Amino acid sequence: MDAIFLQILNGLDKGSAYALIALGLTLIFGTLGVVNFAHGALFMLGAFCAVTLNGILSLSYTTIDPSRTDFLGKPLKVQTPYVEAWFGPEIGATIIQWSVPLSILFAIPIMVAVGLIMERGLIKHFYKRPHADQILVTFGLAIVLQEIIKYFFGANPIPTPAPPAFAGSFDFGAWLGFAPGSIIYPYWRLVYFAFAIGIIGVVFAFLRYTTFGMVVRAGMADRETVGFLGINIDRRFTIMFAIAAVVAGLAGVMYAPINSPNYHMGMDFLVLSFVVVVVGGMGSLAGAVLAGFLLGILESFASMAQVVALLPGINQIIIYLVAIIVLLTRPRGLMGRKGVMED
Repeated sequence: MDAIFLQILNGLDKGSAYALIALGLTLIFGTLGVVNFAHGALFMLGAFCAVTLNGILSLSYTTIDPSRTDFLGKPLKVQTPYVEAWFGPEIGATIIQWSVPLSILFAIPIMVAVGLIMERGLIKHFYKRPHADQILVTFGLAIVLQEIIKYFFGANPIPTPAPPAFAGSFDFGAWLGFAPGSIIYPYWRLVYFAFAIGIIGVVFAFLRYTTFGMVVRAGMADRETVGFLGINIDRRFTIMFAIAAVVAGLAGVMYAPINSPNYHMGMDFLVLSFVVVVVGGMGSLAGAVLAGFLLGILESFASMAQVVALLPGINQIIIYLVAIIVLLTRPRGLMGRKGVMED
C-alpha cells in the first residue's frame, strides 16, 4: 500500500508539470488556433529566470576578514554578496536562499514580454497558415531559444536549490499510520503540486468569472460573432498568449529545484505535453489538466521496478500507448470539442 501511495505522489508531481505546460498549450491553441512547438522553450526560459535571479543575488565582492587567516597566516579574503552588505548578513542570506520563490516576481514581466514579442513578431503571421507551417516555424524558434540559452549558460545542468525551509522530506508513512519512514517525500515536490493546483485554479477562475475571460471564451467558440460586436478580440487573444507564456514560465521557475535547469529541458517536456493535450482533447482546458495528472500517475506506476522487470521499457512508452488507445476509441480525446482539427 505504501508503494502505491508513493507512486501516486510521484505521478502527481510529474503530472503537475505536464498539466501546467499542456494548459498553456491549450490556451494558445484554443484562442489563436496555433500549434505552438516553442511552448516547451517557454518552460525552459522560466527555469533559467530562477537561475539568473539566483546568480544576480549571489553577486559578491572581495573583502578582508582580519579575524580569519589563510594557510600562510595572512588575513583571509572572503566573498561577500552585495545583498548581505546592503541588508545585513541574516536578511541577505535569507534573500539568496529564497531566490526561487522570488523568481516568480522576476519571471512574470520577462515571460509577458517574451510572449508578446513571440506573438506579435512571428506567430501572428502564421494564423491562417497550415498547422504544418506553424509546427515548423515554432519548432525552429524553440531550437533558436535553446541554443541561445546554451550559449550563455553552457550545456551542463545548473543546480538551483530550494529554500532551506523546504529542503527536507515529509514522513507520510508516520502521518498515514504506516511504518515510520516507509513513505518519505520531498517538501518541495509537495510545494510544486500545490503551486500547480493554485495556478490552474487561478486560470480557470479568470476565464470563468471575469468579463475578460468570458469574452475570450466566447471568442474561442465564435471569433467572428464576437468581432461583429465591436470587441477587439485579437488584442485579447494576444494577452492570452502572454498569459500562457507566464503559466509555462512559472511552471519552469518552480521546477528548477526539482530538475536542475539545462538547455534541452523544454524539449524533454514538450513532446510529452503535446501527447497530453491530444489525449485530453485539442482545445479542452479541463481535458489537458485531467490528462496531465492521469498520464503522470500512469508513467509513475510504469516506472516501478516490478513493472519494468515484467515489461522492460514500458516506462518509456506507456504515455504513447495510452495515447494510441484513447485516440482509437475516442478520436477527439477524453474531453475534445467537435470540429477541432477535424477539417
